[in-house]
Amino acid sequence: MKATGVVRRIDDLGRIVIPKEIRRTLHIKEGDPLEIFTDKEGEVILKKYSPIGELSEFATGYAETLSKTTGHIACITDKDTVIAVSGGSKKEFLEKSLSPELEKVMENKEIYTSKENNELSLPITQNDNNERRYNSQVIYPIISDGDVIGSVILLSKEQNTKMGDTELKVVQSAAGFLSSQMNV
Repeated sequence: MKATGVVRRIDDLGRIVIPKEIRRTLHIKEGDPLEIFTDKEGEVILKKYSPIGELSEFATGYAETLSKTTGHIACITDKDTVIAVSGGSKKEFLEKSLSPELEKVMENKEIYTSKENNELSLPITQNDNNERRYNSQVIYPIISDGDVIGSVILLSKEQNTKMGDTELKVVQSAAGFLSSQMNV
């Protein structure tokens, strides 16, 4: 475990303040849910809770189906990381932090489609360095109870591939289905 050098005391109501630097590093905002558990050594562990992360095994199977059906790379994300990928390099995507550009698209509940090869490529993960890596993309937010909890993404590196209405409907259906699973 990484030491931060910050010490906090528990108040009389059992509360503790998480330092701003740690909240910023982990993208924890006011109102974000945290999971609290202990390990064998008696340490208390706080982990940012990802409702869609609970479906990661299911999301992996769903990403595989999307990829096989469309022939594109399929990614499913929560609000912070890629939780499932199929049709592309798992090493390139899986458990990588999302790019600020993708986070902004999700925050704004936008549907992003690059239909033509001459349009800009939106970076998916933080390590994309704004390189043009995909010739076409479609990104659809997963919304549950009015809040964005993740996204469904189709990507193509093929030269003359265009994302159209069919791909948009596929990711829309996937996002809707994953959202409905959160309410079960």
